[in-house]
Amino acid sequence: MTDSAPPIEPFAGPRLYCEDGLAPGATVDLPERAARHVAALRLRAGDALTLFSGDGYEWRGILAAVGKRGAQVALRERRAVDRESPLDITLVQGVCAADRMDLVLQKATELGVARIRPVVTTRSIVRLSQERQERRGTHWQNVVIAACEQCGRNVVPQVAPSTALRDFLAEAAAPGTRIVLSPLADATLRTLRVAGPVTILIGPEGGLTDDERELAGLAGFVGVRFGPRILRTETAPLAAIAALQALHGDC
Repeated sequence: MTDSAPPIEPFAGPRLYCEDGLAPGATVDLPERAARHVAALRLRAGDALTLFSGDGYEWRGILAAVGKRGAQVALRERRAVDRESPLDITLVQGVCAADRMDLVLQKATELGVARIRPVVTTRSIVRLSQERQERRGTHWQNVVIAACEQCGRNVVPQVAPSTALRDFLAEAAAPGTRIVLSPLADATLRTLRVAGPVTILIGPEGGLTDDERELAGLAGFVGVRFGPRILRTETAPLAAIAALQALHGDC
């Protein structure tokens, strides 16, 4: 691991995600979600803010107009700011109750996870129809975007559509290190040899079944012990990501 670059002082004002229309000298209409945020903060024309679209750049902007129908921002300076972790982490998270899932997505984003794969397991309490899956997927992506606005990331982790765990495990294994937390495992995060990207598999409330753990092992996942205690589904991924960052990432 190399020394990280010195921190860059943020642009003034709140950070807002705006996917389209960012160009030098442009005045852009904020999307509805960002415009509502501007209204909630009671910002006025002339106030400073920062826009980003997820491509690694951020823009210094000035609020040009605020009204009932939305808000416009005049763009000034653009700069590339890399606040990504050198450790490429994919979180494969068993779908859990709404508030717990939102917490996992939010905090995993703040901790630097690169992508998130929600999976439905045997013990998943939440079962979604196709329509509800699409709505929930949009909601999850918005949770991640809001976390990026707060924590300063200019690259937005993608939340993949939820899929069955067995279907995910049947995919061709990605290169790198694949781990699943288990209080009975011999290896620990400290003794684990990390090579390449890291994929972390976390079960939902109730954990993974023995069959699912066996399938995960066949798919290249190695059991890792994270202390003798059993962690909740919303605690386990955040503790593991934070520890991995401290041992092998950007901490």
